[in-house]
Amino acid sequence: MTAAFTLEQVQWSTAEPAIRQIREQVFVLELGVPAELEWDGHDTDSIHLLAYGPGMEPIATARMQADGRIGRMAVLKPWRGQGVGRQLLERLIEIARVQGLQRCWLSAQTQAVGFYHARGFLVEGEEFMAAGIPHRNMIRRLDSHG
Repeated sequence: MTAAFTLEQVQWSTAEPAIRQIREQVFVLELGVPAELEWDGHDTDSIHLLAYGPGMEPIATARMQADGRIGRMAVLKPWRGQGVGRQLLERLIEIARVQGLQRCWLSAQTQAVGFYHARGFLVEGEEFMAAGIPHRNMIRRLDSHG
């Protein structure tokens, strides 16, 4: 059974502490991404989502930049495999569509390519290293159907 969670679009100015806590746990501590790479200066002008567990504790986050670049998708370990990441991604795609963007794109960790491919993203280009982790660029074209 999947546990209940809620998803909200939030403002960086008010949600920064919760977003930082999740991303530091997942990217900096678990994956070893250097903090100076994680905090890239794009947060203030991005759209942010936060997912909350049943007690309204922050459990996951993701962002999308103005050009449709989705990133910084992080789900705390106890919540993985329960549909949280999928719902974050689907909500960002819907926001991009409402904004009239023609595409969404992202740099997926190579081990997560299948997750994004199952949601309509296609690999573009060769594998590359980012923060010591292999990645692939992926794109999803947006139209009235998908």
